[in-house]
Amino acid sequence: MLDVPLIIGEGDRPATGSATFERRNPVTGEVATRAAAATVADAEAACNAAAAAFPAWSAMGPGARRGVLLKAADALAAKAPEFIRLMADEIGATAGWAGFNVHLAAGMLREAAAMTTQTTGEVIPSDKPGCLAMSIRAPVGVVLGMAPWNAPVILGVRALALPLACGNTVVLKASELCPGTHSLIAQALREGGVPPGVVNVVTHSAEDAPAVVEAMIAHRAVRRINFTGSTKVGRIVAMHAARHLKPVLLELGGKAPMIVLEDADLDEAVKAAAFGGFMNQGQICMSTERLVVVESVADEFVRRLADFVAALPVGDPRGGNVFLGSVVDEASAVKVERMILDATSKGAVLHGGGARQGTIMPAAIVDRVTPSMDLYAEESFGPVVAMIRVADAEEALRVANDTEYGLSAAIFTRDVARGIALAQRIESGICHVNGPTVHDEAQMPFGGTKSSGYGRFGGRAGIAEFTELRWITVETRPGQYPFPPAAAKGAGTPPAATPGAH
Repeated sequence: MLDVPLIIGEGDRPATGSATFERRNPVTGEVATRAAAATVADAEAACNAAAAAFPAWSAMGPGARRGVLLKAADALAAKAPEFIRLMADEIGATAGWAGFNVHLAAGMLREAAAMTTQTTGEVIPSDKPGCLAMSIRAPVGVVLGMAPWNAPVILGVRALALPLACGNTVVLKASELCPGTHSLIAQALREGGVPPGVVNVVTHSAEDAPAVVEAMIAHRAVRRINFTGSTKVGRIVAMHAARHLKPVLLELGGKAPMIVLEDADLDEAVKAAAFGGFMNQGQICMSTERLVVVESVADEFVRRLADFVAALPVGDPRGGNVFLGSVVDEASAVKVERMILDATSKGAVLHGGGARQGTIMPAAIVDRVTPSMDLYAEESFGPVVAMIRVADAEEALRVANDTEYGLSAAIFTRDVARGIALAQRIESGICHVNGPTVHDEAQMPFGGTKSSGYGRFGGRAGIAEFTELRWITVETRPGQYPFPPAAAKGAGTPPAATPGAH
């Protein structure tokens, strides 16, 4: 069992009153982590520490910040074995998924390091004679980042990497489902040379979450907020932020469609569907939740997919090289089972699936899903995909867009021009032609539309989210103002001396 303190300012500390909460291993039920349960006062202390560290960090040159972030990336990568162990203990993740988390997160820090010199402005032509007009991007202050459990290293690092590169300081609100994993990120950054107070971590119990989050959003030093998680909670975060007129970046739920047209390379489509649907047990915001398949190839596609998925190893993630490990908790497993039962009771056909062992579930493909079934529209966030049969590309497009969500999508066709044309009509922030819905790179503009949120992480698009765009002018000629002639003449005459003036 790991004890996890709060990381605030100069060092580690317990929560007020030494309050703690426990996170249990979803497979064994054993206590994996005992973490400090922050109070509102603790959360405010973290924001104060970040505010105190801001002047020095923001004044540091871009090259110096780059050097710190590069060392932090190396320190994070060196902790891969610890992250793999913690992710298995706290969320039941496979070693492959945990290792990929560390790999991509280290890349995000390196990409952020490269962006320290890309927070550029421009000179803007002015109609006023002698006026040099510029726009600049400046750090905003304290950024509150809130990351979820499902890709904890990737999303934890994403919540802070680009804000740090832009010269901001950060308070990371850890998920109560993986407090040890999120705390280890800050430890790695501290070992890499990130100064005290620049990154702070607040852990809290589930029951304290509303008060702690509201207090941090309201804190006067917090100027930007980013949240990755469910659409339900994202709406609450957005409402609190709006009350204080604070910009917020939201990356929320998804119901990603993957369209398979009649001319698709079915072998490639099968691999992408299996990866997109079942990587990390389908617990990824971009997971392929819906397979929208043209009827003429549907029978062959589902046969090949079912055979492919049946060969994927399933089991306890601690036991070795498995592709499907544990879902995050019993409630998630029960939800997936309920959705499958609802669909099959209404005429859908189940391929794969079967009995689960606690939180370990085999992959399920549910064919002939219709809008009357919960699986059609509700985000499952588990190892199940819904297959919807359509007549042609136009119906496929209609079904793909028939969702409140709009994060990621994919289209499989051998006609690339046709694929691009359809991609432009998909209502999503991300769309891949002949690639899976699950695809992330540090330099890409990542984010969604509709109920999947707004704003973009990554690259130059992310810089705009975590800086303030300011307009600055310099006058190089004497000022010309529409004053009456006498007033204008008097403007250059010094006032008479006043007795006693200094």
